Amino acid sequence: MTSAPCTCTKLRRSARTLTALYDEALAPSGLTTPQFALLRTLDRAGPCSLTAFAERTGHDRTTLSRTIGALEAQGHVRFEAGADKRSRAVSLTEQGSAAIARALPCWSQAEDRIEALLGPDRARLFAILDRIEALPV
Repeated sequence: MTSAPCTCTKLRRSARTLTALYDEALAPSGLTTPQFALLRTLDRAGPCSLTAFAERTGHDRTTLSRTIGALEAQGHVRFEAGADKRSRAVSLTEQGSAAIARALPCWSQAEDRIEALLGPDRARLFAILDRIEALPV
């Protein structure tokens, strides 16, 4: 057995640290990192079913439903009738668009901090992460 650190553990710890950094930066906006990411994705995608949104974001429906529920309670998203009577589409509200606008400068501040830390290694990190994301599972 190897004595090298576990790749999964290292990536999970790094993800928690990054999320905490972004959460701290986003705090003045009232959004968390997951909420901001979902609102930005929904803003780009437009109204879509939870299933399609889950596929687009890489979340499972249960986790996504919980976060979307919180965003709905805050007035940032709403559910509308979908393509058929059984489905519902989630869409961004004006309040959600305003929340994104408030949060963008905070998010940019966190991005700048990470870019300054990583420098040219950022592109290499992204290439490595792309390879990991492409693994067949």
